Amino acid sequence: MEGIRDLLRSTLRKSMSAASAEDRLAAAWPLVCGKAMATHGSVQGYEGEMVQIEVSDDLWLRQMKSVEARLVAGLAQVADVKVRGIHFKVR
Repeated sequence: MEGIRDLLRSTLRKSMSAASAEDRLAAAWPLVCGKAMATHGSVQGYEGEMVQIEVSDDLWLRQMKSVEARLVAGLAQVADVKVRGIHFKVR
């Protein structure tokens, strides 16, 4: 399964090279965090190397913050964008 995920990440990175950083991050989000988490958060912006993620509720906010370092690294790698951190905001 991990091999397929790596292939998808590589393919997405190549195919999205002409898209804006925000669009690349939005496309990368479900691959990086997984289907369950992706349904509870979405990329809303990108400014100053910070990704803005809108989160459905406080429970998911805590879950996302607990894996923030992994999300930052994954988004940077898959979207091929410099990501310094994530700003989470509950809807």
